[in-house]
Amino acid sequence: MAWEKSSESLIEAFYQALPDDERVERRKMFGFPCAFVNGNMFTGLHQKDLIVRLPEAARAELLELPGTSLFEPMAGRVMREYVAVPRAMQGDAEFLSAQGDAEFLSAWVEKSYEFAKALPVKVPKKRTRKKKA
Repeated sequence: MAWEKSSESLIEAFYQALPDDERVERRKMFGFPCAFVNGNMFTGLHQKDLIVRLPEAARAELLELPGTSLFEPMAGRVMREYVAVPRAMQGDAEFLSAQGDAEFLSAWVEKSYEFAKALPVKVPKKRTRKKKA
């Protein structure tokens, strides 16, 4: 089954929610826009979902909200530190007003950024080339 592309409005909202910090690196993961700090992914898009990487307490808090779930890019493959925030990312006015915060998305992306920024720097793995026969 092919993955559904994120909408242009979703991609634009994602980029607007990113922290204004030169350490934020934009690149793709799973073919979708994502953001990294110190080599660690902290947020990204996957189909119609925005995902954020959070510490356990914040993750539990966010998972209490309707429409959120642990991020599972493929059936049975849960990325345990990530939460999918689909309705908030789609700009659902009813959902956002129920949260009482117009900056809902930016606030969670910022929490995700702060968490990942505190993680050890992730050094890229050295690629090895296969020798031709």
